Amino acid sequence: MPFHIYAANQAPASQSVQAQVGKRTADAAEQKQRVLVTQARLTQNIAQIVPGALLTSEWPGRPVWILHRTERMIAQLRADDARLADPRSRQDQQPAYARNATRSLRPAFLVATGICTHLGCVPVYRPDVAPADLGGDWNGGFYCPCHGSRFDLAGRVFKNVPAPSNLDIPPHEYLADTRLRIDADRDHPA
Repeated sequence: MPFHIYAANQAPASQSVQAQVGKRTADAAEQKQRVLVTQARLTQNIAQIVPGALLTSEWPGRPVWILHRTERMIAQLRADDARLADPRSRQDQQPAYARNATRSLRPAFLVATGICTHLGCVPVYRPDVAPADLGGDWNGGFYCPCHGSRFDLAGRVFKNVPAPSNLDIPPHEYLADTRLRIDADRDHPA
């Protein structure tokens, strides 16, 4: 049976290969983590979003909405409180700084993940007031046509719909008056 003699600082070939593979695996994992961090950040110019308009972007792999609310939209938010399941956003779907009446850092802008909390469908933005298909008490918001869930213009869920909770608000901050960054690593605004 053959045997090998190794110097004290020399590892057997199989151990050396294992070390190289281990290092490459660690390097690949580190590279993947860098890619994920990059994907987990979205910087968006919000200057072109006119009041009443909704911009949809992707963050990471999910739709994220940036809604520039009008003064009427902001004022209307209080009118829906009695019909909402969690009007004070007590369930934890937003950073602490967005736990307010508008669920935002700036009342004029809503930043929300555009995924229904019922089964993961993508609701439709319905800014129209009292359309025939949604009823006379509809003040604008997001409607999920798959199962009928409704959310107001702050992403708060209405009572008696399939969705169990408000839309998620991702961590975000304003880098300037017209630049918004959504960042999975942020837990407070700058």
